[in-house]
Amino acid sequence: MLETTLCFPLRDSDSNAGREVLLIEKRRGLGEGWYNGPGGKCEPSETPQECAVRETREEVGLEVTALEKAGELTFLLDDDTHSVCHVFRTRSFTGEPTASDEAHPEWIAIEDVPYDRMWDDDHLWLPGVLEGQTVVGEFWFEGGEPLDEAEFVGHDLEWDVSV
Repeated sequence: MLETTLCFPLRDSDSNAGREVLLIEKRRGLGEGWYNGPGGKCEPSETPQECAVRETREEVGLEVTALEKAGELTFLLDDDTHSVCHVFRTRSFTGEPTASDEAHPEWIAIEDVPYDRMWDDDHLWLPGVLEGQTVVGEFWFEGGEPLDEAEFVGHDLEWDVSV
């Protein structure tokens, strides 16, 4: 089982777009070509929060602080736990997002999040997380590895729970 993280930096837009979230277009690996928040696999010696900070720095060059845990998502593949993802959000960061070999960052208005270019389950939980809710969820996929080619077949979500 993999232990992973996602981090969603948020800011108020300088334009009339309202609030924005920093998303990345993945350039390689699981979910290549899709949008998501910066994140990745936890190293054996680090906490999920430390992982989210490191991965955000490595992928887009932002130093994030004051992370708020917003969710814990379990992904099952063919009835076996594939990964557990710790979801964080923050409005506290320094630096400007820059592209890397792994990711192309983009500030996107909350109402324009490209759910059609994201994982099949993201539209179920991410809007609530971006609005300040917490979520615990389980998502079922079938069809074998790799996960990004398996079929999404179901889910269970609990909102506004302690994570």
